[in-house]
Amino acid sequence: MSVSAIHSAVDARRLAKRRLPRMVFDYIDGSAGAETGAARNRAALDAVTLRPRILCDVSNRNLGVPIFGTQAERPFGIAPMGMCNLSAPGADLMLARLAAKYKVPHGVSTVASTPLERIIEVADGHAWFQLYFSGDGIGTFKLVERAKAAGYTTLVLTVDVPEVGRRPRELRHGFKMPFSIGPRQFIDFALHPGWSLTQLAAGKPQMANFEMDGYDFDRTESRAKATWDTLARLREMWHGKLVVKGVLDVEDATDLKKAGVDAIQVSSHGARQLESAPTPIEALLRIRAAVGPNFPLFFDSGIRSGEDVMRALQQGADFVFLGRILQFAIAARGEPGLHRLWNILSDEMSIAMAQTGQARLATNPAPS
Repeated sequence: MSVSAIHSAVDARRLAKRRLPRMVFDYIDGSAGAETGAARNRAALDAVTLRPRILCDVSNRNLGVPIFGTQAERPFGIAPMGMCNLSAPGADLMLARLAAKYKVPHGVSTVASTPLERIIEVADGHAWFQLYFSGDGIGTFKLVERAKAAGYTTLVLTVDVPEVGRRPRELRHGFKMPFSIGPRQFIDFALHPGWSLTQLAAGKPQMANFEMDGYDFDRTESRAKATWDTLARLREMWHGKLVVKGVLDVEDATDLKKAGVDAIQVSSHGARQLESAPTPIEALLRIRAAVGPNFPLFFDSGIRSGEDVMRALQQGADFVFLGRILQFAIAARGEPGLHRLWNILSDEMSIAMAQTGQARLATNPAPS
C-alpha cells in the first residue's frame, strides 16, 4: 500500500475511516456525550498562537528533549491506548518498534492487545506501563508486580476514569471488551473485507495482560474505590518513576506534587470521559503556574500536528503524548503509514521551530 496519500493526521483519519468497520472506527474516534468536549478541546488548541521570530540561525535544528534521565529524539511519544491491534494486527509492536527507533516512551495500556513483557522487549526498554485501578485493587497490584518483574521503570497511574464514560457512538455498535461479534458486527465486518480478512488471519484481538491467574478483567468494572491512600500505597511499592495521568485541576496537581509523584500528565483522556471537563491546554497553563517551572509536566489530548505539540510545549509541557492519530495511520497504511505520519509530525515540528526562531527546544516557557 502506498503511503503517498497521507500528508497530515487528517488524511490518516480519513483513510482509516474507509478501511475500518464503523464499530472499530467509532471506538477509536469517539468521545463522551455529544462530543462537545472534543470540539472545545480542538477550539482551545487552535486559539493558542505561536510567536514568529526572524533572523535567527535555525539552520541546524534538534528535536530532542530530555525525559527522566534519557534523551528522546522527539518531544512527543506514544500515549497508552487500549486494544491497538484492532487498528491492524501487530499494531502494538509497530508502536514499540517506533519507540525503540526514536528512543521515546511507549505507554503500554493495561488493556493492550499484546503482553506487557513482549512490548518492552521490542521497544528496547522505552516503554512505560499504564495502570488502571479497578475493583478491589487485588488484580491491579498484581499487574504492578508483573510490570516490575518485566523491567518497567516508569508507571503511569490513570486516575480520570472512576467510571467508564458514556460514548454513544461506541454504544450504538454494541462495542465490548473482550471483543465479541454478533449479527450487527458481522455485517459491519463484511462491508470492510480488507480489515476483516487480515484480522481473521491474525485471530481475534485479546486483552493480553489479563491472561494470568487471579485476574478476570471487566472493562466496565467500577474504578471508583481508588483514593489518595491507594496512591500512597502505590508510591510505597513502586520505586521507579511514578506518573499520574488524567489531571485537570490545580488543587489536585499541587496535592500530587506534595504526595511525591515524579510527574503529572495533564489530560482529558481525549475527551472520552467527561464531556464538560475543562480543556486540557488551558488547564496546562494553570497547572504549570501552580507547580512551578521545574516539576515535570506531560500532556496529551487532541494533538493532531507538530504545531499542536509546539503549542503544548509553549503552555508549559515538558513532553507530549500522541494517541488516536497513530492508530489512524496504522489502520490506513500499516507500519509504513505509521512512519509516514511520524515523519510528517516531525517535519511540522521542525518547520514550526524554524518559524519561531528555535534551533533547540526550550521547555517550561510558561510563567511560574
